Amino acid sequence: MPSEIDKPSEELEHKLATLRASLAALGSLLVAYSGGTDSAYLAFLAHQVLGPRMLAVIADSPSLPRAELAAALAFAQEHSIPVETLATQELANPDYQRNDAQRCFHCKDELFTLMEQLRSARGFAHIAYGRNLDDDGDFRPGQRAAVMHHAVAPLAAARLHKAEIRALARAAGLSLADKPASACLSSRIEYGRAVTAEALAQVEAAEAALHALGFTQLRVRHHGELARIELTRDELPRALSLDLFDQISRELRTLGFRYITLDLEGFRSGSMNVLLPASSILSAGPQS
Repeated sequence: MPSEIDKPSEELEHKLATLRASLAALGSLLVAYSGGTDSAYLAFLAHQVLGPRMLAVIADSPSLPRAELAAALAFAQEHSIPVETLATQELANPDYQRNDAQRCFHCKDELFTLMEQLRSARGFAHIAYGRNLDDDGDFRPGQRAAVMHHAVAPLAAARLHKAEIRALARAAGLSLADKPASACLSSRIEYGRAVTAEALAQVEAAEAALHALGFTQLRVRHHGELARIELTRDELPRALSLDLFDQISRELRTLGFRYITLDLEGFRSGSMNVLLPASSILSAGPQS
């Protein structure tokens, strides 16, 4: 049971009531489910409200780490949330492989296309995804695909921010309330460098090696022969030892990287986006 300190504020309780009402009004839906806090909480609450009239859908491809897939399936099983895995083939799409500023659009376009087919075949009324209000302030071309496919965003419609969703998940006793954000592996590859199964496997193995060394929230950015490691600012000092330098270098060189560098700015989501020219971002069109 959540403690008194975990109880949502009156304002947040009102937003939760709004969210519950909106889910009930939808009647039935598929939830695009990645295993992150936002989509997991949406799937959890949709199952509470709609029961068997909802289905969580995971897109599985080489861009999804195996550990993330296993964790997402385990969470769904723990809470008896019906879940189905769809195999997506974005790596077969030259527009996706090209890895320009529209990569995420092509990924989400395929996902929502497959979900629409599943929705129609199974008789569900809507497709929902886990956008929150904070997502509107970032460069997210996948949102354009959601609009094209008429996917609804119940969390954003209830005026929920990321921190509020975490608070609601914590109050519900969900283990992933404080789970670090984990974008797809393709987001680690520098724009303009082709996304391949081999490069994705390199990144996944490199990040697993760093996790095994005890680091928590991190990214390994793929720049061809160079791996750029981002660690959180509080974990950076621990990495600054010759022994760890040697160990990290050995681990990552066995994966095919020739040069390994530690980013002194530390971990930050979307760090690749700062290199995009403004024209690329503007050409994406409206994001919500």
